[in-house]
Amino acid sequence: MLRIETRKIDCVVGARPNFVKIAPILRAISKRRNLGARLIHTGQHYDATMNAVFFDELGIPNADINLEVGSGTGTEQTARIMLRLEPVLAAERPDLVLVVGDVNSTMATALVAAKLHIPIAHVEAGLRSFDRSMPEEINRLVTDRLATLLFVTERSAIDNLIKEGVDAGRIKFVGNVMIDSVHACLDRAVPARQTLREIGAGAAFLNAVSKIGFGYVTLHRPSNVDDPVRLKSAIEALGEVSQKIPLIFPIHPRTEAMIATAGVAELLGHARICTTPPLSYLRALGLMREAKLVITDSGGVQEETTALGVPCLTIRDNTERPATIDQGTNELVGTSATALISAVENILSTGGKRGRIPELWDGNTSVRIVDGICDYFSALGSRH
Repeated sequence: MLRIETRKIDCVVGARPNFVKIAPILRAISKRRNLGARLIHTGQHYDATMNAVFFDELGIPNADINLEVGSGTGTEQTARIMLRLEPVLAAERPDLVLVVGDVNSTMATALVAAKLHIPIAHVEAGLRSFDRSMPEEINRLVTDRLATLLFVTERSAIDNLIKEGVDAGRIKFVGNVMIDSVHACLDRAVPARQTLREIGAGAAFLNAVSKIGFGYVTLHRPSNVDDPVRLKSAIEALGEVSQKIPLIFPIHPRTEAMIATAGVAELLGHARICTTPPLSYLRALGLMREAKLVITDSGGVQEETTALGVPCLTIRDNTERPATIDQGTNELVGTSATALISAVENILSTGGKRGRIPELWDGNTSVRIVDGICDYFSALGSRH
């Protein structure tokens, strides 16, 4: 009887966006009898609202290993991840290390695996903002330079990688795995009204929502929240927008800390802005689905709103996800308060941008990723 060798894959995650992407990949791997996965959590996001609840809602098994690196500057996190991950990978030597996205954990893992001569698969490769002031852009560039397999979400990413000298044979156009989680979880998304009641939204806010709907806000990019002047301007703009439509604003821990440091917390005291700690995936998904518009600086939210057909206003000067603009519901409005308010008024009067679902954003990306990994292993076997 022919014995089928089981290939070992270490899947490394560290932050909330990673969890949404890794869940369907782990499910797809579990269905292949010749593949085995070990889940390593770096602990980059360790707060329960950014961590455990996501594992539970997305059906992610408990991590086999948690490096517990905690918070710190980007350099501190990267260094701690590398120091703690190296002996873990060296001891077991998986056949492949798989990383997703563009967070510090992604780049740190790629550096360690490359130094140990372990092949790397990067899911969400090739995305470029062409703005190296963004920490995520540095993470993307380094990870892609070191990766063996590069799984891309949109065709522009293929062009980016080829221009950077990546061999086209290593690039696999598979679609967007985050949309797999949207498809898998949409039926379980928590209705907006339930979330608002449970987070203690006031009667006046609920009444306004019943009459005209609501907007959903996320804000966490360093370019928006680290500069007190820009942060104050953004918060003031949200105050003006809230006079036109009530806003629900889950505040990221990073943003909360910067709001306190900048002394602008009182600017969020509008009766028509409902602030809350970070929400679980199913709550956030429910709010995005029912929102009249979304205001964000998050790459993932740009993609999720495109999948949901909800108008999205991105308060950045660039995006690494052009498909959300060219094909989807996303609009770049820059960081001008005037531009944001004008864009909100346009959505409220016209219904906003009508997009279409980009190619291969169909809920089956995780299967294509695992097919690509199996093809890679098969090719290795045929060369022995």
